[in-house]
Amino acid sequence: MKLSSYLKLKNRKVSMMFPNKLTKLLQIKYPIIQAPMAGGVTTTELVASVSNNGCLGMIGAGYMSPVELRKQIKEVRQLTSNNFGVNMFIPNNFLVSGREIENANLLLEPFRHLLEIEGNGVDLPTFENLQATYTEQWKIVLEEKVPVCSFTFGVPSEHVLKELKQHNIVLVGTATTVREAIEIEKIGMDIVVVQGSEAGGHRGNFISVHTDSLIGLMSLIPQVADNVKIPVVAAGGIMDGRGLMASICLGAQGVQMGTAFLTCEESGAHPIHKQAILQSSEDQTVLTRAFSGKWARGIRNKFVDEMRGQEKLLPDFPIQNSLTKWIRKASSTQNNQAYMSLWSGQSPRLAKNQTVASLITSVIDECKRF
Repeated sequence: MKLSSYLKLKNRKVSMMFPNKLTKLLQIKYPIIQAPMAGGVTTTELVASVSNNGCLGMIGAGYMSPVELRKQIKEVRQLTSNNFGVNMFIPNNFLVSGREIENANLLLEPFRHLLEIEGNGVDLPTFENLQATYTEQWKIVLEEKVPVCSFTFGVPSEHVLKELKQHNIVLVGTATTVREAIEIEKIGMDIVVVQGSEAGGHRGNFISVHTDSLIGLMSLIPQVADNVKIPVVAAGGIMDGRGLMASICLGAQGVQMGTAFLTCEESGAHPIHKQAILQSSEDQTVLTRAFSGKWARGIRNKFVDEMRGQEKLLPDFPIQNSLTKWIRKASSTQNNQAYMSLWSGQSPRLAKNQTVASLITSVIDECKRF
């Protein structure tokens, strides 16, 4: 076979995979979603650049105020006319005792002293406040006519689901088990993102407890695909075209990539965070709840190591997340990675310092070579 004919065949194979049901539903060229990483990583430039390059950019609204969310939606719209989305955290009720907070503060005090943080002053969240913010957020999504909305840590209520669907917003749920994926389809959501245990940061388990949801992505994809009819999106450790092709072969219709976009030039991640990923290997990521009270995957550092063994004593998310806020902020300001939450998936060796356009181009080019 001539080289030109071979290349045409390869390109035809890729074009047969894209478009698919997922790309048509999201109105994107390539089946890639940029993970909605909360905490400032998903800058306007990152989200818009992903969408402008044929994929789906996502605003991570988890820690944003309603005012901040509306502002960023408008900013993204100024930079792209393509589809993008917003991700929200579903508030979960939590119980915390004064003794838990006191014990956590005693454990955290040496770090505050080392970083020269004065006082323990922090406004602790309440479920009522989180619920109020969440309500304002999804109403802003309606008002601003955002085309795609995804959810983490749970599923929206029937009322919220109905309101969003009436406005033809594509709804995306996050699952870590087959049972969670089935529930997402059952309530009427359009797409399910399945997160393997390889995923960086917090994972979206909401039925299964942490220890029961640590299923590897390559095992999770086909089992979910066999049990739901809605498009499956694979997430967790995917960094390149090989990961995309493998996911599709196992039954997914696309992928969601976080760490790969986190180290891009347009990302809002701290330079120290990016550098830590670029210099790490697969055996340097660990699961910890020391920073937030919820298990999350990140690169080991001094804070993670010194808090290991104490994690059972810490209050749940979002209380612990609030208690460590100034430690993380001071460490970041001081360019000290020892006490930063360096979230990363299990494939840091594959991360690169590049533009969003370069990343997406390389992923698609690699698909064509298979």
